[in-house]
Amino acid sequence: MTVEGVRVTRAERQAQTRESLIAVAREMFLSDGYAVTSLDKVAVRAGFSKGAVYSNFAGKEELCLAVLDSIHEEQVEGVVAAFSKDSDLDGRIEAFSEWAREGLGRPRWTALEVEFAAAARHSPFVAAELVKRHRELAAAIAGLIRQVMQDADVELAVPAEEAATVLLSLGIGLGALRSLDSKIDVGVFADLMRTLLRTSTT
Repeated sequence: MTVEGVRVTRAERQAQTRESLIAVAREMFLSDGYAVTSLDKVAVRAGFSKGAVYSNFAGKEELCLAVLDSIHEEQVEGVVAAFSKDSDLDGRIEAFSEWAREGLGRPRWTALEVEFAAAARHSPFVAAELVKRHRELAAAIAGLIRQVMQDADVELAVPAEEAATVLLSLGIGLGALRSLDSKIDVGVFADLMRTLLRTSTT
């Protein structure tokens, strides 16, 4: 098989199919909700057979996890970009605050997160996968905090892991609140970050 004259391998075709399914499922989960979106509907919308879905995902839970992974990846990229600004620590926190005003608490994202997390009550698989992802995200945030503080040549007031857990918890809670009330100011997030990252020059 070729695409614009370039030979596409079976593995590449499967990867393309997988990405297409994730993109379609993401839009359907976000617009219609997790419960009412079936694999049959995703397959039809994406232009594939249901067998193509099952050749890439064990079931709807696994497909939704892939969708959530794509959303989380975008969020992490936004946070990393904010903290990569060529500025001092306070300037980077302000850059993060600006990102948070747009990227934190999007109603459809939050609704999907909450709806899917509710499935954890009845699915040990979902519960275990969400725990694993939250731990990975917390570890990534801790690593980013260490790098930012190292760049600023300052010492953390609290261990990076503790700061990451607090910030992740606040981000999830604040995101849930902002999904209902967009007028909630994320400035409190920046203020807490300054408190947690209160430092002394090395």
